[in-house]
Amino acid sequence: MSETQKTVDRPGGPPPAVSSVDRFFKISERGSTFSREIRGGFATFFTMAYILVLNPIILGSAKDKFGETLDPVQLTTATALVAAVMTIIMGVGGNLPLALAAGLGLNAVVAFQIAPLMSWDDAMGLVVLEGVLICVLVVTGLREAVMHAIPQPLKQAISVGIGLFIAFIGFVDAGFVSRIPDAANTTVPVQLGGTGNLTGWPILVFCLGVLLTIGLLARKVKGAILISIVVMTVVALVINSIADIKSWGLTTPEWPDKLVDTPDFGLIGQFSLFGAFGETTVITVVLLVFTLVLSDFFDTMGTVVGISAEADLLDEEGKVPNLGRVLLIDGAAAVAGGAASSSSATSYIESAAGVGEGSRTGFSNLVTGGLFALALFLTPLLTIVPLQAAAPALVAVGFLMMTQVKHIDWDKYEIAIPAFLTIAVMPFTYSITNGIGAGFVAYVLIKTVLGKAKEVHWLLWGTSALFLVYFAIDPIEQLLGVK
Repeated sequence: MSETQKTVDRPGGPPPAVSSVDRFFKISERGSTFSREIRGGFATFFTMAYILVLNPIILGSAKDKFGETLDPVQLTTATALVAAVMTIIMGVGGNLPLALAAGLGLNAVVAFQIAPLMSWDDAMGLVVLEGVLICVLVVTGLREAVMHAIPQPLKQAISVGIGLFIAFIGFVDAGFVSRIPDAANTTVPVQLGGTGNLTGWPILVFCLGVLLTIGLLARKVKGAILISIVVMTVVALVINSIADIKSWGLTTPEWPDKLVDTPDFGLIGQFSLFGAFGETTVITVVLLVFTLVLSDFFDTMGTVVGISAEADLLDEEGKVPNLGRVLLIDGAAAVAGGAASSSSATSYIESAAGVGEGSRTGFSNLVTGGLFALALFLTPLLTIVPLQAAAPALVAVGFLMMTQVKHIDWDKYEIAIPAFLTIAVMPFTYSITNGIGAGFVAYVLIKTVLGKAKEVHWLLWGTSALFLVYFAIDPIEQLLGVK
């Protein structure tokens, strides 16, 4: 966020708290207001509500070792329930504007890598074990220590990389950018639109949404991001009613036949904690849990740092407030996701949309979590927002997070090169974890080459070694005979 915007948002010292709720969440102290927190909560929900559609599609389309599938309706209920409960807990316990839900990428690992080797109950049991292990790392202080060991410029690079990453997510989700079908035989992997050109009404909705969002941001209109989402959803509803459109993607903007639907809690508690050890080798189980832990660990680390930095909540040493509690709640979310069979739940980078709208405290999580709870019964109504109407928020927030690039010393190669790799690898590999890993390994290598190995914190040595294993997991599995 620009200094100008921060100045506008915070004209002077924080006003005195006006209520016990204000004091508890430190709303005035952090230069926010109830209206900003509420707008931010709505904005965060609408930018991540797609998970209510996408998670059931990913998990529901896969079969376990015995050919069994998970019920999509039950998956929708489980996804909404975990998101609602854990987002509210994060708001109250961590006091950060950080929403949680089933993690994309993690759910794909569960669906397509773990489930084919065992039953769904066993697969979800591994997710619970992953969450328990993360909680142990938090309780021992190791997870928090790793975050504190990261140099400040690398934290800023993580935030910038996430900004580019979520902007790229916005472009891809809206269909503005798409993968070329025969990418292996072409000179470029992605293209404009689906055919090299922008075609169709949905793309027009996205483009108009981007223009509306950036115009409102430039004018410093309060509620710019949320206004854009609501306006473009209405536009999409109108267009869909009068035009012949083949597909909007995951969510079609049409008024549902019914507003209320009964939640089905049939998947809650359907997991086997140690069943996986009877279905495959111990080495395979260990490697699968290691993959889940590493991805969840560093995705969360990047997200927490990025959101806190954008909300201007980091202290002078670059530390996140209430970090221990935040990380513990995130670990507990993984346990809850596995126990509910909705896959590992984790912190969502889409929370940046709420921060861009003004969220600075966990109060906004009460709004976001409340909407997820409402979605248990009103899923047909709350999922009419198409990605093309919500994605412009991600592009705008990507810009806001990108502004932190100015704080990195680009003349100092020992930090500039790792920062560049962190920033570039995230969007190019579609993974926060990969970007952090590339930056860590490069940082340790360059410091060593320059004879400054002693300046590297021992935890960075350890995590960089783990990342080397992570990047080389395929040949390691082959050497161990897992594949």
